[in-house]
Amino acid sequence: MPPRRLDPGKVREALDAQLVELDQPPFDGPDAAAADACVRAVLGAYDAGLTPVRDAARFAVRHLLDVLVARAPGRSVEVRVPPYAAAQCVEGPRHTRGTPPNVIETDPRTWLELATGRLRWPDAMAAGRIAASGARADLSGHLPVW
Repeated sequence: MPPRRLDPGKVREALDAQLVELDQPPFDGPDAAAADACVRAVLGAYDAGLTPVRDAARFAVRHLLDVLVARAPGRSVEVRVPPYAAAQCVEGPRHTRGTPPNVIETDPRTWLELATGRLRWPDAMAAGRIAASGARADLSGHLPVW
C-alpha cells in the first residue's frame, strides 16, 4: 500500500501558521519541499520551547512516517504516534486483525527526533520515550529516515 499523499495546500497552510508562531516569514519554496520545511519548523518550535501548531505537527509526523514506510515497506510493525498518525512498515509476517504483535508507540516530538537523527533509538528506549512490544519492534536499523 503506497503512502498517503499529503495535500500540498494544507501542508503549506499549516507550515505558514507554524512559521508565524516562530516569527518567521511565510514559506516561499515549491510544494514538493513544504513537508520537509514543516518538519524543520515543528522541530524549531520544540527547540524554542513552544507547543507546535497542531496541523503542522500532524503533517510533520505523517510525512516522516510516510518516508519510513517507503524505505521499509511491509506490515509486520505498527508505529503509532498519537494523536496524529500510525503506519505499518517492515517486511515480515503480517497480522490481519486486532492488535499487531509488533507495536511501537511514541509521542510526536520523540518520533520527529528519531526520524531526523536528533535522537538515537537506544537513547530513546533507555529514557522511556518509546513503548515497544514484540520481537520485531526495533526500528534502529531503519532510522533516521531524513
